[in-house]
Amino acid sequence: MSYTIAFAGKGGTGKTTVASLVIRSLINRGLKPVLAVDADANANLAESLGIEAGETVGQVLASFNESKLKIPSGLTKGAYLEMRLNDTIAESSNVDLIAMGRSEGSGCYCYPNTVLRKFIDELLPNYPYMVMDNEAGLEHLSRGTTERIDHLIIIMDHSIKGARTAGRILDLIKELKLNIKRRSLIINRMEGGLDPSIAKELEGAGLKPGVFIPADETVIQYDLERRPLIDLPQSSPAVKALESVMQNILNREVENDS
Repeated sequence: MSYTIAFAGKGGTGKTTVASLVIRSLINRGLKPVLAVDADANANLAESLGIEAGETVGQVLASFNESKLKIPSGLTKGAYLEMRLNDTIAESSNVDLIAMGRSEGSGCYCYPNTVLRKFIDELLPNYPYMVMDNEAGLEHLSRGTTERIDHLIIIMDHSIKGARTAGRILDLIKELKLNIKRRSLIINRMEGGLDPSIAKELEGAGLKPGVFIPADETVIQYDLERRPLIDLPQSSPAVKALESVMQNILNREVENDS
């Protein structure tokens, strides 16, 4: 059965970076192929993984709406849409990626999310692991993009706002009674020790950081050189720090770690 890992947190905390490092670790452990899902309307996970992205789900839906009267004979609308959605899968030797992208015009992304969720459900049996990079904020939790996940990783930076966002995410999980089996909290791009005021905020929210990922010049350099993060060396401080998270992910018997 496929094991699903998703991310949540405020903008700018490095969710895409950490998602890429998780995918890197799964691949290096031989747990492949991995299904990577970029559920952020501003999709950039493909660049981080070094994959040539194809059409997004949002683009296919827009195209489908424009051309639905030109569906080839012998195909139902549903069958034609499914065929077009399969064209959105960007394949590589170790990881396949699909991206939600933006919906047509202004408004919410509810319909693309619904289609993406159904499409993912059909794909999951083909992959041992799925890693879903979500957009910033809390909306994706409330609309069910990440409704059925095994491990939610909350990413925060070393700030009061980051701690409060992490607390609101936990509150929303409880309020919506989401089916999330396990969760972890990562403080990303740490420099120095945990500030007492942030520790107090986390304690008040019922959270404790599972892992600190240090600020890593290697990650910054790879980004500047447009090199995929899945090629980071094992000596990278961020890669080393993530190992304890991976042990936690792979040890599925332990629940609600944070």
